[in-house]
Order: sequence, then structure tokens, then C-alpha cells
Amino acid sequence: MNDEQARGIVENVFRAALDAAMAGPAVLRHLPEKPQGRCIVVGAGKASAAMAAAVDAAWPDVALTGVIATRYGHAVEAGRIAVFEAGHPVPDENSVRAARRMLEAVRGLGPDDLVLALVSGGGSASLALPMDGMDLAGKQAVTRALLNSGAPIGEINTVRRHLSGIKGGRLAAAARPARVVTLLISDVPGDDPAAIASGPTLADSSTPADAVAILERHGIPVPQALRNARPAPSPADNGECHLVATPSRALDAAAARGRALGCDVVNLGDALEGEAADLGRELARDALERGRSAAGPLLLLSGGETTVTIGPEGAGEGGRNCEFLLSLAVAFDGASGVFALAADTDGIDGTSDAAGAFVTPSTLARAQALGLDPVAALARHDSYTLFAALGDLVVTGPTHTNVNDFRAVLVG
Repeated sequence: MNDEQARGIVENVFRAALDAAMAGPAVLRHLPEKPQGRCIVVGAGKASAAMAAAVDAAWPDVALTGVIATRYGHAVEAGRIAVFEAGHPVPDENSVRAARRMLEAVRGLGPDDLVLALVSGGGSASLALPMDGMDLAGKQAVTRALLNSGAPIGEINTVRRHLSGIKGGRLAAAARPARVVTLLISDVPGDDPAAIASGPTLADSSTPADAVAILERHGIPVPQALRNARPAPSPADNGECHLVATPSRALDAAAARGRALGCDVVNLGDALEGEAADLGRELARDALERGRSAAGPLLLLSGGETTVTIGPEGAGEGGRNCEFLLSLAVAFDGASGVFALAADTDGIDGTSDAAGAFVTPSTLARAQALGLDPVAALARHDSYTLFAALGDLVVTGPTHTNVNDFRAVLVG
């Protein structure tokens, strides 16, 4: 199997995963009954604007308005629904403006009105209202410290909920007595609805004490406002809630495409976490071991969200998928017949302009021929620079969906 054939297979299965998670069709399959009164569309996340555009087009006969918050570069025109672009992964002033507009939009509603919440990953940053006693600068500082600490996304979102004046079900509480229906595109391991975008319409069982414990465990100073906080009032229920696209469904679609292309497929699941470089080494060993007994092309698929712990020396450029791939390539050490693609399904790996990258048996040799040291690049978290020099970045632009990371390792 040559590079072109292998690239065609892994890119094809990646596209199948994206197609299974497209925001518009996913939302339209789960629209609730139209309200007798008004419909206020609210939402946050990288897929939320595309979700809102689908609703606006599908319901021209409904008295509909709304407010959406999404990451810069991920906005689409959504008709009667206002779309705010805001910071990610650290919130900014636009994140706060969007939150305030959203709370204003849902106040004063009646029981015949519908609040349709369209929520996807990335909403924790693009929709942000600091809790009482805390300003935006303080929230930004805690967020940056958490992101650099290597804390898993579940812990990060627990802290975000309890530093917020709108998350953890607080937006739904402001909308009472209107009916609230939440449609979600999941980017979290386990698909916990309350964890997606830190749950603006969905309360959870965590407490401020849990958030304090997380910060203390990672050596991050605890804001006094959080120490003084009381648990948010829990609603009687979280209303109607539907997961319209998930990482597992995307992986299933990729697996079906891989089999159609003649591969034996092993789906390792959608919840692989830990340090990106550690996972790269682990999957390299697994792929080589499984490949020895494979009768034909073997495709290992996985999802989940890894972390990259940044030390005090700082880092170069590269997200967790490129770091995973560079670690994988170093572990493969030029082994023949092994290829890989890893990418974030939202189209943005970390803060770069690439979704991820592609690895071939010649990755290390080509890098060294350009005077690049893959091991040193990995140590300084500078994977993007190496893959850009090789021309092996996967560039999709914003995909307007987000079902977390996608990894495909092919043993030819």
C-alpha cells in the first residue's frame, strides 16, 4: 500500500465520521413540536450557529428569535437568530456580552413559549458570565491555568460550571416557566449532557466544593468567590434533552466506511484520554502488535480528548492531535506499512489553522532531511511546525460540528 492509497483510506473514513455528525441534518431529525407561543433559540458551541441556521430555515412560520455564541470563525448566517463570535478556549468580552444577551432573551416568557437550546462543544468559553464576586480577568486566569495543567476536560468543565452565572442550568432557570428543550452535539467522553458546554440548561450533581478540590489538586489558586459559593438551585428536572450527534455514532460511521474499503476494523472507543504523547506511544505499540497477525489492511479507530501538559518553559505550536501523531511517528520509528490521521472534528487542532495531520512511514526521514529533529519538536510541543514543513497537515477549516477528536491508524 503506497502513501496515496493509505491517505485516501484514512481521509475517507474521517469524512464519513464528519458526515455522520453534520449539525443541520442532526438537528432537523430531533426538532420538537412547534410551540403555541414564541420560540427563543439559544445556544453555544462550535456547531451552534449551523444548528440555529437549520432551525431558522425549517420553521419560517414560527415567531422565532434568539441568541447564539460560537467561536471566532465558526459563525454562519442564522436568519432571525443573532450570532455572537467569542473567545475560545479562553473566554473574552464577547463571551460575556453573548451571555447577557441570552439571559435577557429568555426572561419574561410564558408557559406557551419554547426555549430551544442548541448546545455543542466549545460553548464553555464562547458563553461566559463570571459568577458574583469574580471578574472576567479572574475567570480567564483560572481557565488558562487549567488548560496548561493537563486536567481532563471533565474536571475543567466542572470548574467552569461553578465559576459561571449562566451555566450549570442557570440559563434554564431564568427561562421559567417556558418549556425548555435542549438539543446537543456531544464532544465529551460518556456523552454526559450536563458536561457539554458546561450545561447552560442542564444542572448536574457537582458542587462548588468539587470545583475547589479540582483546583487544589492541580495547584491552582482558588478564587475566594468560589470558596464562598453555595450550590446552584437544582431544577425539578432538566426538561427535554436529546443527543443529536455523538462521537460514538461518528466512529461507527467511520468503521462502516473502513469495512467497505476492505479493512479489518478495530474500534477502540470514543473515550481515550490522557497525555497525547503517551497515547501516541501506546497506540503505536498496539498497532504494530495487531498488525503482525492481520490478514489484510487493519484500521484502528478511536476518539476522545487527550491533554497536553505545558511546563514552565512554554511550548511551540501544535494541538493535541498533532502532538499525538508526532509521538506515534517517533514510536513507529519508520516502520513500513503504517499510516495515521488524527484530527479534531471541529476543524481546529488547538489554536492552529489545521484540524490535524497525517503520518506515513517516511515522516521521520523526511523531517530529518529538512534539518528537523522530531524528538526535539515533541519535547517542546512544536508538532504543528514539523507537519507544516512536511506538507502533511489536514486542513478542513471550521466544519461546524464537534464530536471531539478522531484518530485512524492504518497498518497496510
